[in-house]
Amino acid sequence: MNARPVNLVLAGSLAAALAVLAMPAGAQDTSKEKCFGVALKGQNDCAAGSHDCAGHSTVNYDGQSFKLVAKGTCVSMKTPLGHGSLEPVKRPG
Repeated sequence: MNARPVNLVLAGSLAAALAVLAMPAGAQDTSKEKCFGVALKGQNDCAAGSHDCAGHSTVNYDGQSFKLVAKGTCVSMKTPLGHGSLEPVKRPG
């Protein structure tokens, strides 16, 4: 048996698996949405502005950082600083 076709199949499978892993979390799961202003310090999934990304928020309920939550639940989430938002928000402080 020729090993070349088997190697090509394995290489293609590996490339497909790596492509899935490289996609952002939000692109993989459509049952989630970005919710700004609800993450606790260091527990954000990503950011918009003040830091690079996941886990880098330095304050609780940072309006510029988001947490992935179940779709349709964000704006009903209540924090000491207000409700969650589908868009970045400016928090007093």
